[in-house]
Amino acid sequence: MSTTYEFFARFAQTWGLVYFVVLFIAVLVYALWPSRQKQFDESARVPLRED
Repeated sequence: MSTTYEFFARFAQTWGLVYFVVLFIAVLVYALWPSRQKQFDESARVPLRED
């Protein structure tokens, strides 16, 4: 049982890290994509609008 646990723990540590790094890069690319700038600028001004 110990070897099974060690296998899955090592698998989760290695591929979990890879998964989160890829996810972080994908979110970063989405947020910094030039065509999204207008959308994010408009969203940033929403709290300052007067109704």
